[in-house]
Amino acid sequence: MLFEGLGLSLGPGDAALVTGPNGVGKSSLLRIAAGLLRPAAGTVNRNGDVALLAEAHALDPELSLMRALAFWIDDRAAAALAATGLAGLGEVPVRVLSTGQRRRAGLARVIGTRAAIWLLDEPGNGLDSAGIALLESAVAVHRATGGIVVIATHQPVDLPGAVPVRLG
Repeated sequence: MLFEGLGLSLGPGDAALVTGPNGVGKSSLLRIAAGLLRPAAGTVNRNGDVALLAEAHALDPELSLMRALAFWIDDRAAAALAATGLAGLGEVPVRVLSTGQRRRAGLARVIGTRAAIWLLDEPGNGLDSAGIALLESAVAVHRATGGIVVIATHQPVDLPGAVPVRLG
């Protein structure tokens, strides 16, 4: 069992920061919260739609960034690209984006879903300082409008008032 006795309750505007070494279950916890994995025991209750940013960005590498995002978020793709500093790359194929650009594109997909609950797995991976600032800004805006954020990471992220969840 990766973890047991874990209880977490978050409301509008709340955040949790899940930390711990590699292999302790941070990603599994997010997948359980998203409903992609079943907990061995206990229950998960969610009120609202969930958007998961996992290691895989879930964007078709053969499509242009705009078309790949439009598959998920339709007419909100342009605004999501602007929010993540990728507005000028809409016609670029996903496969030629840098690691950081692909990570920001994944964040754009999450932003555009308008989901109330964001589950972000190592969202800072591959991001430079400007990308981290965009991530932190997007999270702050989401929380300010009543959204809930759970970030699993072993990197520093500015998440004021977050509930700490230490695994391992």
